[in-house]
Amino acid sequence: MTRDQILTAAFDEAVQAGFYTMTRDNIAERAGVATGSVNHHFKDMANLRHAVMRKAIQAEQLCIIATGLAQGDEIARSAPEELKRRALETLV
Repeated sequence: MTRDQILTAAFDEAVQAGFYTMTRDNIAERAGVATGSVNHHFKDMANLRHAVMRKAIQAEQLCIIATGLAQGDEIARSAPEELKRRALETLV
């Protein structure tokens, strides 16, 4: 359950604060867990960002996907073409 709590908190933080500005401390606070729990479940921010991007693709959260595409995120680039197109339209 804690891993899911952290991922949900990270996703919400990415939506509100930005995909690349979310911090481990803010995510832990939002999830109601110790910062060490974030590290335990995801090892580092890169792994957590990958999980958030996969969740964004599943949820079709266009702003997160667009941010990832603009920054060359490998998970964002693996999204379906139609979803990438719609996400990039939000940048225009």
